[in-house]
Amino acid sequence: MRVLDLPAGLLAWCIVFSALLGAAMGSFLHCAAWRIARGERFTSGRSRCPECSHPLGVVDLVPLLSWLWLRGRCRHCGAKIPVRYFLAELAFAALTVGCLLRFDISVLCLRNWGFLCCLFLLSLVDLEIREIPDGSLIAAAVIWLAALPFLWAGWADALLHLAAGLVYAGVLLGVSLLMDRILGKESLGGGDVKLLAVIGLYLGFLPTLFAVILACVLGLLQALISGKRRGTAFPFGPALSAGAALMLFFGSAMMDWYLGLFL
Repeated sequence: MRVLDLPAGLLAWCIVFSALLGAAMGSFLHCAAWRIARGERFTSGRSRCPECSHPLGVVDLVPLLSWLWLRGRCRHCGAKIPVRYFLAELAFAALTVGCLLRFDISVLCLRNWGFLCCLFLLSLVDLEIREIPDGSLIAAAVIWLAALPFLWAGWADALLHLAAGLVYAGVLLGVSLLMDRILGKESLGGGDVKLLAVIGLYLGFLPTLFAVILACVLGLLQALISGKRRGTAFPFGPALSAGAALMLFFGSAMMDWYLGLFL
Protein backbone atom coordinates (compact mmCIF):
# COMPACT_ATOMS: atom_id res chain seq x y z
CA MET A 1 0.00 0.00 0.00
CA ARG A 2 1.25 3.46 -0.91
CA VAL A 3 1.63 6.01 1.86
CA LEU A 4 -0.88 8.30 0.19
CA ASP A 5 -3.44 5.46 0.28
CA LEU A 6 -3.28 5.17 4.08
CA PRO A 7 -6.22 6.33 6.22
CA ALA A 8 -6.10 10.08 6.88
CA GLY A 9 -5.15 9.71 10.56
CA LEU A 10 -2.32 7.29 9.91
CA LEU A 11 -1.07 9.37 6.97
CA ALA A 12 -0.99 12.47 9.16
CA TRP A 13 0.94 10.57 11.84
CA CYS A 14 3.50 9.37 9.26
CA ILE A 15 3.96 12.90 7.92
CA VAL A 16 4.38 14.42 11.40
CA PHE A 17 6.83 11.70 12.44
CA SER A 18 8.91 12.08 9.26
CA ALA A 19 8.92 15.88 9.66
CA LEU A 20 10.18 15.59 13.24
CA LEU A 21 12.79 13.04 12.20
CA GLY A 22 13.89 15.26 9.32
CA ALA A 23 14.14 18.35 11.52
CA ALA A 24 16.23 16.45 14.07
CA MET A 25 18.48 15.07 11.33
CA GLY A 26 18.78 18.52 9.77
CA SER A 27 19.96 19.86 13.13
CA PHE A 28 22.49 17.04 13.44
CA LEU A 29 23.78 17.47 9.88
CA HIS A 30 24.18 21.22 10.34
CA CYS A 31 26.12 20.67 13.57
CA ALA A 32 28.25 17.97 11.91
CA ALA A 33 29.00 20.24 8.94
CA TRP A 34 29.99 23.08 11.28
CA ARG A 35 32.45 20.82 13.10
CA ILE A 36 33.85 19.21 9.94
CA ALA A 37 34.48 22.64 8.43
CA ARG A 38 36.57 23.49 11.49
CA GLY A 39 38.50 20.24 11.55
CA GLU A 40 36.67 18.82 14.57
CA ARG A 41 35.24 15.35 15.09
CA PHE A 42 31.48 15.61 14.72
CA THR A 43 30.85 12.51 16.85
CA SER A 44 32.45 13.74 20.06
CA GLY A 45 31.49 16.35 22.61
CA ARG A 46 28.23 18.07 23.44
CA SER A 47 26.72 20.79 21.28
CA ARG A 48 27.80 24.25 22.37
CA CYS A 49 27.26 27.88 21.52
CA PRO A 50 29.78 28.93 18.85
CA GLU A 51 30.20 32.33 20.54
CA CYS A 52 30.48 31.60 24.27
CA SER A 53 31.19 27.83 24.02
CA HIS A 54 28.60 27.12 26.73
CA PRO A 55 27.22 23.56 26.45
CA LEU A 56 23.64 23.53 25.19
CA GLY A 57 20.83 21.85 27.07
CA VAL A 58 17.57 20.27 25.99
CA VAL A 59 15.81 23.65 25.84
CA ASP A 60 18.37 24.85 23.29
CA LEU A 61 18.27 21.78 21.07
CA VAL A 62 14.61 21.18 20.20
CA PRO A 63 14.56 21.34 16.39
CA LEU A 64 12.80 24.43 14.97
CA LEU A 65 11.06 25.29 18.25
CA SER A 66 14.19 26.26 20.20
CA TRP A 67 15.23 28.86 17.63
CA LEU A 68 11.73 30.35 17.64
CA TRP A 69 11.34 30.21 21.43
CA LEU A 70 14.73 31.83 22.04
CA ARG A 71 14.08 34.36 19.27
CA GLY A 72 17.25 33.38 17.48
CA ARG A 73 19.59 34.13 20.39
CA CYS A 74 21.74 32.09 22.77
CA ARG A 75 20.08 32.07 26.20
CA HIS A 76 23.50 32.07 27.89
CA CYS A 77 25.32 34.95 26.20
CA GLY A 78 22.61 36.55 24.06
CA ALA A 79 24.60 36.12 20.85
CA LYS A 80 22.53 35.99 17.69
CA ILE A 81 21.97 32.49 16.29
CA PRO A 82 22.09 32.66 12.47
CA VAL A 83 18.79 31.90 10.76
CA ARG A 84 20.53 29.20 8.71
CA TYR A 85 20.22 26.87 11.74
CA PHE A 86 16.44 27.15 11.58
CA LEU A 87 16.36 26.96 7.78
CA ALA A 88 18.55 23.83 7.71
CA GLU A 89 16.17 22.04 10.08
CA LEU A 90 13.11 23.21 8.15
CA ALA A 91 14.60 22.29 4.77
CA PHE A 92 15.55 18.78 5.80
CA ALA A 93 12.19 18.24 7.46
CA ALA A 94 10.59 19.06 4.11
CA LEU A 95 13.02 16.77 2.25
CA THR A 96 12.25 13.90 4.61
CA VAL A 97 8.50 14.29 4.21
CA GLY A 98 8.95 14.54 0.44
CA CYS A 99 11.07 11.38 0.44
CA LEU A 100 8.39 9.48 2.35
CA LEU A 101 5.58 10.62 0.06
CA ARG A 102 7.60 9.99 -3.10
CA PHE A 103 9.09 6.58 -2.28
CA ASP A 104 6.69 5.24 0.38
CA ILE A 105 7.88 3.19 3.37
CA SER A 106 10.46 1.07 1.59
CA VAL A 107 14.13 0.23 1.27
CA LEU A 108 14.26 2.64 -1.67
CA CYS A 109 12.97 5.43 0.56
CA LEU A 110 15.54 4.63 3.24
CA ARG A 111 18.35 4.46 0.67
CA ASN A 112 17.41 7.74 -0.97
CA TRP A 113 16.96 9.43 2.40
CA GLY A 114 20.49 8.38 3.34
CA PHE A 115 21.71 9.78 0.02
CA LEU A 116 19.94 13.09 0.75
CA CYS A 117 21.61 13.18 4.17
CA CYS A 118 25.02 12.90 2.52
CA LEU A 119 24.20 15.53 -0.12
CA PHE A 120 22.90 17.93 2.52
CA LEU A 121 25.97 17.52 4.72
CA LEU A 122 28.53 17.94 1.95
CA SER A 123 26.66 20.96 0.58
CA LEU A 124 26.82 22.73 3.95
CA VAL A 125 30.54 22.00 4.27
CA ASP A 126 31.28 23.05 0.68
CA LEU A 127 29.43 26.34 1.14
CA GLU A 128 31.58 27.14 4.15
CA ILE A 129 35.10 25.98 3.25
CA ARG A 130 34.91 25.15 -0.50
CA GLU A 131 35.66 21.49 0.15
CA ILE A 132 33.60 18.32 -0.17
CA PRO A 133 34.40 15.87 2.66
CA ASP A 134 35.35 12.41 1.39
CA GLY A 135 33.51 10.82 4.30
CA SER A 136 30.13 11.93 2.99
CA LEU A 137 30.89 10.48 -0.44
CA ILE A 138 32.10 7.19 1.02
CA ALA A 139 28.97 6.99 3.18
CA ALA A 140 26.73 7.58 0.12
CA ALA A 141 28.53 4.84 -1.84
CA VAL A 142 28.26 2.41 1.10
CA ILE A 143 24.52 3.14 1.40
CA TRP A 144 24.05 2.41 -2.32
CA LEU A 145 25.94 -0.88 -2.02
CA ALA A 146 24.09 -1.90 1.16
CA ALA A 147 20.70 -1.33 -0.48
CA LEU A 148 21.65 -3.05 -3.75
CA PRO A 149 20.64 -6.60 -2.72
CA PHE A 150 17.18 -5.38 -1.64
CA LEU A 151 16.62 -3.39 -4.84
CA TRP A 152 18.22 -5.91 -7.16
CA ALA A 153 17.33 -5.30 -10.81
CA GLY A 154 20.02 -7.54 -12.29
CA TRP A 155 23.72 -7.27 -13.00
CA ALA A 156 23.13 -5.21 -16.14
CA ASP A 157 21.35 -2.45 -14.21
CA ALA A 158 23.94 -2.42 -11.43
CA LEU A 159 26.83 -2.26 -13.89
CA LEU A 160 25.11 0.51 -15.90
CA HIS A 161 24.82 2.67 -12.77
CA LEU A 162 28.43 1.94 -11.86
CA ALA A 163 29.51 2.78 -15.41
CA ALA A 164 27.50 6.01 -15.31
CA GLY A 165 29.40 7.16 -12.25
CA LEU A 166 32.78 6.27 -13.73
CA VAL A 167 32.08 7.74 -17.18
CA TYR A 168 30.69 11.07 -16.00
CA ALA A 169 33.41 11.44 -13.37
CA GLY A 170 36.03 10.65 -16.02
CA VAL A 171 34.58 13.18 -18.46
CA LEU A 172 34.39 15.86 -15.78
CA LEU A 173 37.96 15.10 -14.70
CA GLY A 174 39.15 15.42 -18.30
CA VAL A 175 37.34 18.74 -18.77
CA SER A 176 38.74 19.96 -15.46
CA LEU A 177 42.34 19.08 -16.39
CA LEU A 178 41.93 20.76 -19.76
CA MET A 179 40.54 23.93 -18.19
CA ASP A 180 43.32 23.90 -15.60
CA ARG A 181 45.88 23.92 -18.39
CA ILE A 182 44.08 26.67 -20.33
CA LEU A 183 43.44 28.92 -17.32
CA GLY A 184 46.68 28.15 -15.51
CA LYS A 185 44.84 27.44 -12.24
CA GLU A 186 42.49 24.91 -10.70
CA SER A 187 39.08 25.20 -12.34
CA LEU A 188 37.20 22.43 -10.54
CA GLY A 189 37.83 20.65 -7.27
CA GLY A 190 38.44 16.93 -7.07
CA GLY A 191 35.50 16.64 -4.69
CA ASP A 192 33.09 17.65 -7.46
CA VAL A 193 34.45 14.86 -9.67
CA LYS A 194 33.97 12.27 -6.93
CA LEU A 195 30.52 13.64 -6.13
CA LEU A 196 29.46 13.19 -9.74
CA ALA A 197 30.65 9.58 -9.62
CA VAL A 198 28.40 8.94 -6.60
CA ILE A 199 25.45 10.69 -8.27
CA GLY A 200 25.90 8.39 -11.26
CA LEU A 201 25.57 5.36 -8.97
CA TYR A 202 22.16 6.50 -7.82
CA LEU A 203 20.71 8.00 -11.00
CA GLY A 204 22.22 6.18 -13.97
CA PHE A 205 23.25 7.64 -17.33
CA LEU A 206 20.47 9.89 -18.62
CA PRO A 207 19.22 11.23 -15.26
CA THR A 208 22.79 12.11 -14.28
CA LEU A 209 23.19 14.11 -17.50
CA PHE A 210 20.02 16.03 -16.64
CA ALA A 211 21.30 16.52 -13.08
CA VAL A 212 24.49 18.10 -14.44
CA ILE A 213 22.49 20.42 -16.70
CA LEU A 214 20.30 21.45 -13.78
CA ALA A 215 23.40 21.94 -11.63
CA CYS A 216 24.91 24.31 -14.19
CA VAL A 217 21.73 26.38 -14.28
CA LEU A 218 21.39 26.40 -10.49
CA GLY A 219 25.08 27.18 -10.05
CA LEU A 220 24.79 30.15 -12.39
CA LEU A 221 21.76 31.44 -10.48
CA GLN A 222 23.57 30.95 -7.19
CA ALA A 223 26.57 32.90 -8.46
CA LEU A 224 24.36 35.75 -9.72
CA ILE A 225 22.35 35.95 -6.48
CA SER A 226 25.43 35.83 -4.25
CA GLY A 227 27.21 38.42 -6.38
CA LYS A 228 30.33 36.32 -6.92
CA ARG A 229 32.99 38.10 -8.91
CA ARG A 230 34.51 36.50 -11.94
CA GLY A 231 37.53 34.38 -11.07
CA THR A 232 36.62 33.87 -7.40
CA ALA A 233 36.25 30.40 -5.91
CA PHE A 234 32.75 29.01 -6.20
CA PRO A 235 31.32 25.93 -4.43
CA PHE A 236 29.72 23.72 -7.09
CA GLY A 237 28.84 20.88 -4.72
CA PRO A 238 25.52 22.40 -3.56
CA ALA A 239 24.38 22.92 -7.15
CA LEU A 240 25.30 19.34 -8.09
CA SER A 241 23.53 18.07 -4.98
CA ALA A 242 20.40 20.10 -5.76
CA GLY A 243 20.38 18.83 -9.35
CA ALA A 244 20.72 15.24 -8.12
CA ALA A 245 17.94 15.71 -5.55
CA LEU A 246 15.59 17.18 -8.16
CA MET A 247 16.22 14.25 -10.48
CA LEU A 248 15.76 11.83 -7.60
CA PHE A 249 12.30 13.21 -6.89
CA PHE A 250 11.08 14.36 -10.31
CA GLY A 251 13.49 12.77 -12.80
CA SER A 252 11.02 10.77 -14.86
CA ALA A 253 8.51 13.60 -15.19
CA MET A 254 11.20 16.15 -16.06
CA MET A 255 12.82 13.94 -18.68
CA ASP A 256 9.48 13.04 -20.23
CA TRP A 257 8.54 16.72 -20.43
CA TYR A 258 11.87 17.77 -21.94
CA LEU A 259 12.11 14.93 -24.46
CA GLY A 260 8.48 15.49 -25.39
CA LEU A 261 9.42 18.93 -26.71
CA PHE A 262 11.30 17.22 -29.57
CA LEU A 263 8.70 14.57 -30.43
